[in-house]
Amino acid sequence: MRTFEEIKNTVETGLGLHKCDLKLQNVKLVNVFSEEIYQTNIYIKNKRIVSIDPNVCLEAEEVIDCNGQYAVPGLIDAHMHFESTMLSPEALASVVVPQGTTTLCADLMEIANVAGEKGLKAMLESINRLPYRILIEVSSRVPTAPGLETTGAILGSKEVAEIMDWNESVSLGELDPSKILFVKDEYLQKIADTLNRRKIVNGHAIGRLGQELNIYASSGISDDHECVNTTEMIERLKVGMKVFIREGSSERNVDELVTGIVNNNLSTDNLMFCTDDKHAREIQTEGHINYNISRSIELGLQPMKAIQMATVNTAKHFRIEDEIGSITPGRLADILLTDDLNTLKPNVVIFEGKVVSENGKLVNECKVGEYPEWIKHTVTLKNEISKDSFKVKTSCKKDCVKVHVIDMIPDQIINTHVIKSLNVRNDEIELDINNDILKLAVVERYGKNGNVATGFVHGFGLKEGAMAYSMSHDHHNIVVVGTNEEDMAVAVNEIAKLNGGLCVVCNGLVKDSMSLPIGGLMSEKSADEVMDNMDRLNEEAKKLGCEMKAPFMSLSFVSLPTVPDLGLTDKGLVDVLQHKLIELEVEDQ
Repeated sequence: MRTFEEIKNTVETGLGLHKCDLKLQNVKLVNVFSEEIYQTNIYIKNKRIVSIDPNVCLEAEEVIDCNGQYAVPGLIDAHMHFESTMLSPEALASVVVPQGTTTLCADLMEIANVAGEKGLKAMLESINRLPYRILIEVSSRVPTAPGLETTGAILGSKEVAEIMDWNESVSLGELDPSKILFVKDEYLQKIADTLNRRKIVNGHAIGRLGQELNIYASSGISDDHECVNTTEMIERLKVGMKVFIREGSSERNVDELVTGIVNNNLSTDNLMFCTDDKHAREIQTEGHINYNISRSIELGLQPMKAIQMATVNTAKHFRIEDEIGSITPGRLADILLTDDLNTLKPNVVIFEGKVVSENGKLVNECKVGEYPEWIKHTVTLKNEISKDSFKVKTSCKKDCVKVHVIDMIPDQIINTHVIKSLNVRNDEIELDINNDILKLAVVERYGKNGNVATGFVHGFGLKEGAMAYSMSHDHHNIVVVGTNEEDMAVAVNEIAKLNGGLCVVCNGLVKDSMSLPIGGLMSEKSADEVMDNMDRLNEEAKKLGCEMKAPFMSLSFVSLPTVPDLGLTDKGLVDVLQHKLIELEVEDQ
């Protein structure tokens, strides 16, 4: 909020009555409003831009000669989840800020599903010491699939409305179509409460077209980040929805969608960028939102259009363009300086008028604060887990049985529903390593009911061993995939011992693991420590035969009960489009 005193001081500074705090001298300003690039100076006072007039000369306490570098507005990630990075907000700063990202629009639904409103408040304790901005997309789905999963907390319409009034809250977080198409009153109330506050509702319209999409949009949904092809993108634009073009670790959509923009000469006014879920090492080596921009330019998009998608378009969408998204008078001074608009590698990043990153490093370390002890103890197994926990019994007396299998799609979180025949031995359905049909299980981790559900999955490629993770979207029970029940049991018990985390097991031995004590989702360690540990875990997974680029990200999404075609929760196999539990075995065999 801007006070009378701040506005008066800014005006008086522009009139030359006070010195500016900072002058960025000799820059090429990328003006995303006028779509021009021109030589000028930028004057900053009290975190805000005072002037960009090339003909004015104001005094400043500090002057930085930018030597003709481009000045680009700080980049905005339109939709992301901290928890998928496995880093605390403080640790994440060292990864995203040097890439030029100064605002993260974060749906904290992961920690909310684990620990509710109390968990959200614990996460936000760090805001004032961060060298970037957190804006909250208030979690609409806690739990995500009521009746189909067990979670640690519930956020009803009353709680969501209260959180929506927090200063940091800018939207209602992603809402999947089942809540609209099945006319769920609670979620319609959440939409109404949000729209009546003149805030927007984020979408999650995966797989929906035609009248279903029209009905979905009619409820007041503003956007979608789940498009995987050009047809889906165009159909959403037609019904007035904005599209967030996503590039995460297991959701690679930039190439397909930007190629569609270029080939169809589409307007970019209603398009933005997001990462959704991206591991820290990939952010560090590949880039963050600046990667989305640079890759889009390589694919033929004009640099100005790509930059607008990452800045002013997003600010306008969230109705905060008066604060961020451009380098214009009165806006907060979020600026990156770079030599090349095509690669967009920042030399300097400025956040609210202060230099926070230089030459790829934070100017000042952002230390991880102390998180409360209670949030580090959210993993409790009600029952002992053994190899028998993952046996799949059948009453079928044949040598083989047909089952529903989750068939993974490379570089996407969506999957295909396939039916496969598996052998039966001693009244148990067996997996099929030779054809890459492995066991997938979800173990309830809140100590509520001890549920264990086991299904089958194709696509991980493991030849031996097992992998487990305590971040299983969106319920965040323990998910494990393996070639044998013994290693699966060892893996799940190791996760419980760690109070949440990841591990790789082979021949009964834990080959490597990492603790994620903050809600069983995030580490208290530095970004470098977490990234090094993840590199080792990915290498161990590769030794088992998994060739995925981001195996644990894929593992975290494979059980999701809101992404077609199938999901798996602690209660069983979910037909996502029908929003119901189904039997593992195919009926009428």
